[in-house]
Amino acid sequence: MASETPHKPAKKGFWKWLTVLGPGLTTGAADDDPSGIATYSQTGAQFGYGQLWTALYMLPFMTAVQEACARIGIVTGKGIAAVVKDNYSKPVLYAVVGLVVIANTINIGADIGAMAAAAQLLIPFPFFILTLIFTVSILLLEIFTSYKTYSKILKWLALALLSYPITVCIIHQDWATVLKATVIPHIEFNFAFLFIITGVFGTTITPYMFFWEASQEVEEEKEKHLIKKGKPTISWKNIHAMRKDNTSGMIISEITTWCILLVAASVLHNSGVKDIKNAADAAKALEPLVHSFPNAGYLAKLIFSVGIIGLGLLAVPVLSGSAAYAVAEAFDWRAGLNYKLKRARGFYGVIIVSTAIGLAINFIGIDPVKALVYTAVLNGVAAVPLLFLITRIAASEQIMGVYKSGWLSKGLLWATFVFMGGAAVAMFFTI
Repeated sequence: MASETPHKPAKKGFWKWLTVLGPGLTTGAADDDPSGIATYSQTGAQFGYGQLWTALYMLPFMTAVQEACARIGIVTGKGIAAVVKDNYSKPVLYAVVGLVVIANTINIGADIGAMAAAAQLLIPFPFFILTLIFTVSILLLEIFTSYKTYSKILKWLALALLSYPITVCIIHQDWATVLKATVIPHIEFNFAFLFIITGVFGTTITPYMFFWEASQEVEEEKEKHLIKKGKPTISWKNIHAMRKDNTSGMIISEITTWCILLVAASVLHNSGVKDIKNAADAAKALEPLVHSFPNAGYLAKLIFSVGIIGLGLLAVPVLSGSAAYAVAEAFDWRAGLNYKLKRARGFYGVIIVSTAIGLAINFIGIDPVKALVYTAVLNGVAAVPLLFLITRIAASEQIMGVYKSGWLSKGLLWATFVFMGGAAVAMFFTI
């Protein structure tokens, strides 16, 4: 946070709030990645207003989970994998790292494919060439840009999410029906409903966010020189600042989620489009934003493509970075985006390999948009055991000291574990 000097007045109000924003905002924005947009769009198209309530009711659980992860990073000065390594057996550590690496690598592949498919709506380049361009661009930015510069880039890319809230303001709505669907949960006990709601849970409360936010809080501490002799020097002031950042990021994320669900329900479902087969179908949801222009269809594709590409550029580094933090922490490698390539070869090696494997996944014949939805469901299942560990760690007095979880945090974390576990079990039960 900016320091006050006699020659420079203290920042107030909105500008002071902006200085607090950091890993929480980036994590919240990355949560609405191409996988999130595709899953929420498919949900709205398939079930109309039927799952609007998920955005409202998931907010406190999502906020609690990410607050716990960030708090673990701030208090211990270590990422999630490093804390697991210090306090649990090797099989548990390898299972945790394996889960996040596998889920993230598949997610990377789906996001790169979605970026290429979105770009094809605008330019007639081969899919293969576009995936290579995006992969190389992301790796160059992540490896050769300093953390301070890169974190600023990630903040600005979050603005790509604004197209959906703006569209909500344009579309005519039966607001009484929308409000009712937002507040009163609608649940169906069939495979199709439980499959997609597991995907909604999985792309909202997702494994890569756990590892990323914890590790980025550690990066922030290093930038501010708060870690002395391996231990962070913090106070409740640091925790409160983190909570403001985290809560802001999660609120923005869930407002955007609600807007995507509502736009897809209003534009696609209500016009008979109940299955999104490709990027062009998903882009149609934004046509009301530009309906008065002669080339409304093209402009909608342009806005959709910019959003998907911008958020992909934001999310893929978060995915590969969180996998790299997990592996590096497990094997005591030097880790961090503040290091140059030659000083953290293992860390950057994981980033390169996971991104390259993600790229290769696009050439096994899976439709990019469908892959995004299946990836979200995979994340919904993988998150369950990770939530169990995070809940235990955050509540441990031995690990967290006076900053351990209070009754509210513990209650929300255990409830999240039960709800997400129950959704995954119910989905498998109804196959």
